[in-house]
Amino acid sequence: TRSGELRLQHCKSCANVYFCPRSSCPRCGSDDVAWFVSSGRGRLHTYVISHRAAPGFDAQVPYAIAVVELDEGPRLMTNIVGVDNTPESLELDMALEVDFEPRGDQMVPVFRPASVRT
Repeated sequence: TRSGELRLQHCKSCANVYFCPRSSCPRCGSDDVAWFVSSGRGRLHTYVISHRAAPGFDAQVPYAIAVVELDEGPRLMTNIVGVDNTPESLELDMALEVDFEPRGDQMVPVFRPASVRT
């Protein structure tokens, strides 16, 4: 994430793409796995709007805690940024793209509405 890339793993035996990283494929158990750079694009699968800041979390409330389904298949929990955190603005299945925000000494993937590309 420090290099501005969202990386995923895939299994060379069964072609499963997965997240969270692990040493073997969660589908077939093979340890013949590899990393690749994700497209960084996905869709809003579900979300909840938090009106209370979590301890140690500096986000402005309200903020959206979301599950994004990546174009490659896996789902990951993240935050939605760059849009009002209201039900009217957070449309399920809306197109999203990854961005990265610093959190301490790490860069954390967050998602924003996808820009229109021509």
